[in-house]
Amino acid sequence: MYLDFYRLKKAPFHITPDPEFLFLSPSHKAALGALVYGIEERQGFVTLVGEVGLGKTTILRSYLERADQSQLKTIYIFNSNVSFSDLLKTICREFGVDDATDDVFETVNRLHQVLIDEYKQGRNVALIVDEAQHMPVETLEHLRMLSNLETSTQKLIQIVLVGQPEFEDKLNEHALRQLKQRLVIRATIAPLTEEESLAYIGYRLMKVATTDNPIFSKSALRHIIKQARGTPRVLNVLCTNALIQGFGQQRQRISAAIARDVIAEYLGKKPRRAIRPRYILISSVVLCAVLFWLSPYRQMLLPAIDFGRFLSQTVSGLLSEPTPSTPQPVIPRETPASRPAPLSVPLPAPALPA
Repeated sequence: MYLDFYRLKKAPFHITPDPEFLFLSPSHKAALGALVYGIEERQGFVTLVGEVGLGKTTILRSYLERADQSQLKTIYIFNSNVSFSDLLKTICREFGVDDATDDVFETVNRLHQVLIDEYKQGRNVALIVDEAQHMPVETLEHLRMLSNLETSTQKLIQIVLVGQPEFEDKLNEHALRQLKQRLVIRATIAPLTEEESLAYIGYRLMKVATTDNPIFSKSALRHIIKQARGTPRVLNVLCTNALIQGFGQQRQRISAAIARDVIAEYLGKKPRRAIRPRYILISSVVLCAVLFWLSPYRQMLLPAIDFGRFLSQTVSGLLSEPTPSTPQPVIPRETPASRPAPLSVPLPAPALPA
């Protein structure tokens, strides 16, 4: 809708985790490095923790797109609120293993043989659990059984646990103390700083812009960055809505007023509208009138002023729209020199008596 107006090749602020727009702040770069090292070096457990909207899923998808899929088998668990038995069945289905048995230890043994075959063929296996804070404590505790599937030097399956800060609280429970000791590779994603937020917006626009003309004013960026508080998803939402509103108003540059309106709508408030100068003047006149009325000198000046009529005429004059005056034809003033000379008509001679 607004792409042609702002000369953009594609929408720069989608909230979907598009790896093309991955912005690597120092915190994101460290998290990506931990993920790559933990999986490719077969470290067993990797945890990735970050607040909502900071880009955990974007980092994951970016890595998976760049990884050699012929050498890496990925099993992605979206619904983490499952029992360990159901988790094993899901993994077995991904490998085409018959999971008719309900015996957990038998299923683990079958899976062990599959993982050994994958290892012999030079392939790695990564189990990625998203929203790990929702996984039951019992299931998390039994994940140790999968981490025990290893050779003498390397783990046969890499388990990546991705969650929000609540996941750290869950790991501190007494029942998970053994699991916590096995979490060798751990990374935490921090919110963007103000400088990083500014660079984030500029990076996304640079990826899709066809001109060098700035779309956001500096004051608009300050408002948006202050409200987002370092959360990339909020930056995306505010910038997208600012572009939509700017397009609706046909503004080539996003102003601070547009940014304030977008933030107000995001917060569920009514946008503040600018007060017209005429009404500011009216308020000033009324205030002066009230001060005059309360003044001790009112009795001295009141006989000389028709106060009510004066106030009424002043406010009416301010409220009324000025009507354009129509030019009147200019009639030249008559001067003696410009008067036409009188016509001389010859009179007949009088008749003489006979």
